[in-house]
Amino acid sequence: MLARRSGLLTPVRMQAAELFERKIKPPEVARHLRVSPKSAYRSHLLWPGAGGKALASRGPSGSRCRLSPRCVEKLAADLDGGPAAHGWVEDHVWTAARAATPIGRKFHLSYSVSDATRPMHRLDFNPQVPARQVAKRDERAVAA
Repeated sequence: MLARRSGLLTPVRMQAAELFERKIKPPEVARHLRVSPKSAYRSHLLWPGAGGKALASRGPSGSRCRLSPRCVEKLAADLDGGPAAHGWVEDHVWTAARAATPIGRKFHLSYSVSDATRPMHRLDFNPQVPARQVAKRDERAVAA
């Protein structure tokens, strides 16, 4: 998601550089490009040294994925097989905790539950099922 987002912002940043070259102030650039004044001021601070190059996207932030692209493809195939193929037969839902197990077994990497959600999201899986159910819940309301 971040790569897509930064890719969309690069043309806006280049427009900002053009406006700064025309001596337009950051608040007016923010209004014209419909960005926050803080973003316009940050871009204005980066711009003088290298111009538009300083405003180009540097790609997604954060640490790189520890799985290679080939491993991510293999993980996708594993997840497509469903949780039952890995021993979870009570329901057919991938949770982040469940996804961390095949990652560890197949690729010999230790992923925390929160870390396991990143490759799952990249593969369009949505692990949002709670690990435990509420102790007191209204079964009629749930059924409805």
